[in-house]
Amino acid sequence: MILCFIFFASTIPAHAQEKAPVFVAEVEGIINPATAKFIIESIDQAVQEGGQCLIIELDTPGGLMDSMRSIVKKILSSPIPIIVYVGPSGARAASAGVFITISAHIAVMAPGTHIGAAHPVTLGAEGKESKTMSEKIVNDTVSYIKTIAKTRGKEWAEKAVRKSVSITEEEALKLNVIDLISSDVQDLLTKIDGRVIKFDGATRTLLTKGLQPRSIQMSWRYRLLDIISNPTIAYILLMLGIYGIFFELSNPGAILPGVVGGIFLILAFYALQMLPINFAGLALILFAIILFIAEIKVMSHGLLSVGGVISLFLGSLMLIENPTEYMRISLSAIIPAVLVSGAFFTFAVTKAIKARLTKPTTGMEGLVGEIGIVSTPIDPEGKVSIHGEFWNAVSDQKIEARGKVQVVGVTNLKLKVKKVV
Repeated sequence: MILCFIFFASTIPAHAQEKAPVFVAEVEGIINPATAKFIIESIDQAVQEGGQCLIIELDTPGGLMDSMRSIVKKILSSPIPIIVYVGPSGARAASAGVFITISAHIAVMAPGTHIGAAHPVTLGAEGKESKTMSEKIVNDTVSYIKTIAKTRGKEWAEKAVRKSVSITEEEALKLNVIDLISSDVQDLLTKIDGRVIKFDGATRTLLTKGLQPRSIQMSWRYRLLDIISNPTIAYILLMLGIYGIFFELSNPGAILPGVVGGIFLILAFYALQMLPINFAGLALILFAIILFIAEIKVMSHGLLSVGGVISLFLGSLMLIENPTEYMRISLSAIIPAVLVSGAFFTFAVTKAIKARLTKPTTGMEGLVGEIGIVSTPIDPEGKVSIHGEFWNAVSDQKIEARGKVQVVGVTNLKLKVKKVV
């Protein structure tokens, strides 16, 4: 019997003795549509490949409400346990990150991290939104996070929304906001080994000790979307696109500025449609470009350029309607863009004015003021030589041949001259 047992034990397939894999997806930065799609697809991949759980290593200052709701919805409906790990040390789960962390089946933080400050920001220009509407937004957000907290048995979350409370990992553990504190992912896997996760009508036991987690990397497509979703990057793309189209219209046939400008504009518009943009700000930027172009065509002595600079600066400040720093366009990008635009169009205007004031050097007008030699006597008509060309000329004076004359006017291809002493 012992020999039979050993024989059958040795014939058990190796995969039956192996533990199901654990997957890790790193999320760092603003929560936006690209981040949401990456997390959703990471959960789907972990499920399809038979993972026993997915760890989301999170470090975020917050982000867009719609993107956060998509992530939370996916986590709450996930058929495998989702573990949110706020790490490494120095990381944070602020604003939208609070909702994501609270929604996880297991919430973990690394030493030296913090969580909180989930009060919803007021969209639109400051002071224009009524107090009643602001309260409605807060109440809706509170109701949402209370629903999540009730599902996971965590009661502190409401304070993070109403009072913008932020707490450390040790305070979070005492308040039952998180389940564990772990120094790294490997330590986390050791601590959750044997933990039983309850699903709807079923339980699942995690067997994670000693496992080497499989990393899920963000694809280049999502990395690109994540980069251009940054408000400052979207703004720079918009300005470069406008410049490219302007240069193409100024120099038809150049091709390269138009192609590059078109690509930048398309990327900028794609990024802006994912961000909470203020259309008044966008209109001011476009109006500024119109003023700059008009300055070249109309003599306003710089007034249109000044108006363009002011319009561009105000439009840039208003473009993204979000008071939080990480969702605003950086002043370090706005100021150089405004200064460069103002300097360029001022230079173009100066050249245009100088060209208008400069005496013509070619054509009929260019002959006025030129000195010539009389070829045949003028009385009152004759011929003069100017720049190696012979012209019919008239004068109120009688001028002998070989005398010097100056052109004072041109009428019907005939020069009016006067004698030069």
